[in-house]
Amino acid sequence: MARQGPGQNQNPNVNSGENVDFSLRETRPSLGGGRVPGNERFGTAFDLVEQMHYLYIKIVKAKNLPSKIGDSSSPPDAYVEIKLGNFVACTKHFENSSNPEWHQVYAFPKDRIQSLSLELMVKDKCDECEGDANLLGRISFDINELPVRVPPDSPLASQWYRLENRSNNSLGELMVSVWMGTQADESFPDAWHLDAILVNGDGVSNVRSKVYLSPRLWYVRVHVIEGQELQNNNREVFVKGAVMNMVLRTKMLVRPNWNEDLMFVVAEPFDEQLVLSVEEKNGNREEVIGKCFIPLHNVEKRMDTRAVSSKWYNLEKHIHGDNGEVSVIMMNSKIHIRVCLDGGYHVLDELTQYSSDLRPAHKLLGSPSIGVLELGILNANGLTPMKSRNSRGAVDAYCVAKYGHKWIRTRTVIDSLNPNWNEQYTWEVFDPCTVVTVVVFDNNHLQGVDNGGGNGVKDSRIGKVRIRLSTLETDRVYTHSYPLIVLHPSGVKKMGEIQLAVRFTCVSLANLMQMYTQPLLPNMHYVHPLSIFQQDSLRHQATQIVAMRLNRAEPPLRKEVVEYMLDVGSTMWSFRKSKANHYRLIEVLSSVASFCKWFNHICSWTRPFYTVLVHVLFLSVVYNPQMIMSSILLYLIVIGVWRYRSRPRHPPHMDIKLSCGDRLTSDELDEEFDSFPSSKNGDVLKMRYDRLRSVGSRIQTVVGDLATQGERIQNLVSWRDPRATAMFLMFCFVLAIVLYVIPIKYVVTMVGLFVLRHPSLRNRLPSVPMNFFRRLPAKNDGLL
Repeated sequence: MARQGPGQNQNPNVNSGENVDFSLRETRPSLGGGRVPGNERFGTAFDLVEQMHYLYIKIVKAKNLPSKIGDSSSPPDAYVEIKLGNFVACTKHFENSSNPEWHQVYAFPKDRIQSLSLELMVKDKCDECEGDANLLGRISFDINELPVRVPPDSPLASQWYRLENRSNNSLGELMVSVWMGTQADESFPDAWHLDAILVNGDGVSNVRSKVYLSPRLWYVRVHVIEGQELQNNNREVFVKGAVMNMVLRTKMLVRPNWNEDLMFVVAEPFDEQLVLSVEEKNGNREEVIGKCFIPLHNVEKRMDTRAVSSKWYNLEKHIHGDNGEVSVIMMNSKIHIRVCLDGGYHVLDELTQYSSDLRPAHKLLGSPSIGVLELGILNANGLTPMKSRNSRGAVDAYCVAKYGHKWIRTRTVIDSLNPNWNEQYTWEVFDPCTVVTVVVFDNNHLQGVDNGGGNGVKDSRIGKVRIRLSTLETDRVYTHSYPLIVLHPSGVKKMGEIQLAVRFTCVSLANLMQMYTQPLLPNMHYVHPLSIFQQDSLRHQATQIVAMRLNRAEPPLRKEVVEYMLDVGSTMWSFRKSKANHYRLIEVLSSVASFCKWFNHICSWTRPFYTVLVHVLFLSVVYNPQMIMSSILLYLIVIGVWRYRSRPRHPPHMDIKLSCGDRLTSDELDEEFDSFPSSKNGDVLKMRYDRLRSVGSRIQTVVGDLATQGERIQNLVSWRDPRATAMFLMFCFVLAIVLYVIPIKYVVTMVGLFVLRHPSLRNRLPSVPMNFFRRLPAKNDGLL
């Protein structure tokens, strides 16, 4: 989508007056063929999806086929052509074989059948033949007379059918079976979809459903201690560590005593090597003194903070000859390091607030599952066309869902703005405070698309849905239609809706409740915490490894898909996100502000009845202090019980108002989609910099004021202002005597009645304690 210039309306769905519904809607699909009303459970593999009916065609093999067209001495290059109305698809051909075997199943949606007959024609591959000149024989089936198979019925047995030509002569036999079934049929996962074959040609695997497992990730901790007999000529030396394409380095020292940690992310089965290079700084150049190579599969694993034995490694000198040969020279120089695989951490590849798995890397530290998550991906409605096919808008939509190590990809529904998937998947749950993510993409790697399917083409985002398991009631089926919202350079757009069915089943309620008392992350994150810089760097490494591994699968889960699922780049600063977080903070503090406003009305005697009531309550609490905590707890209980009726009934979803998507200007959108570093220059960049300085100045002022108040509290006893400190200490001495002599309830009563006194007894000037506090010094006097 082309980016519009500044000043144009770049949010048509919100700002142009269109009435777009971004809300979450509850639906009532016929789950499990109408067998799952309400919250009832049947425990089948397809009880959270609607039944879809398919025509299945299983082509097994042929025998005794006639000879090749035009050559009676050679066997044919046989293939089977499937004709169903206007749909025509072909199997692969076998060269010079009278008895070919295909063993292939084809499926076709029943609701798209526009013919009463199915024809299977065995043909000889002949490029020069026209029409049916290469026909070897055919079989015809009446659609209305096909058997219906409902699992768990036994599979339908294949039969031999005689092939006939136009002269009704028998020309060999073909073993096939044809039946009507649902997506619960055991042949469905491996079936070739006829409508996909027509668009995608031979690349049918690119449209099938698939389950992926992300690699198990570990942290590698390299503690670089010191070097020995390094020939650095009193120059600064440092150690550079590399695993694959990730490179880290220690600080530069003249005396090689580093005692510094380098941390990397690696994935099982640890095929990589750790390369440590000792280098010296020679002017503007960095010269290699020596290297050592450590295979990671030999590195010791640990689960806690126990010390791992250190080792001395000999350095090697690699010299490149003129003819391209590399000679290795062993050196007397050594490096002292300690290397281990830290399995006590959870390797973060997701943002912490959206994590779907929090278990440590080492299997022995894993906890038992507490439940099962079942997700039914039913359908999508009203998808926005994402590309052009045959001069009209088209979408080839598929879904990707991730929870824990398990990723799933639904099949691609070809050329449909209202695709029906009706696929169900299951995950083990180890922590309820986790999130399952579902994203809809448009497959741009098919044939027949005007933008082609080259290497530079990426699958387009259609929308994302996140569901936090802790917001779900156990054993309840949630069926909702979620809006698919994407932020484009032209504004917030609703790309359609996706209908999901979700159920979180708890195995043990006691284990579930116990999880709320456990630390969110493994113990190593608290015993030996990582710095913020390390967390960001390691998360970047982890996402790159996961994206690389899943991109090598078949069909591949491409890099842009993995990165969008893992929210890569979502932590970049934007004006919209800053405003959203500002409004969130204001809403949180609104209850405090409301209380202060209410208390001010009480103290001002705006409503005398409530003020007198507060006086009575205050005096009763003071003279019965044992009621204080009980009253507060009882008040919380009453609030909780009262709000039970208005409790949230739906899972949370993407909210454009919460995200400030409905209040975006064209410049804010352009800034959010700008690259990093910025691709802008001139007046645009100057204006944005000035705006950032303006916002930053307000934040700077607020932070400075908070720091000033804290420093004034510290300076009460620091003698920075000797007179103020002496006055404060004298006041504390007098107050200590008063509190010792006078019972505390009388003191509290006098203070409370003084605060609640009538406005006629008040002075508009600031109070004495406030005047004293504001006169205290702070460190801002020393700022430049």
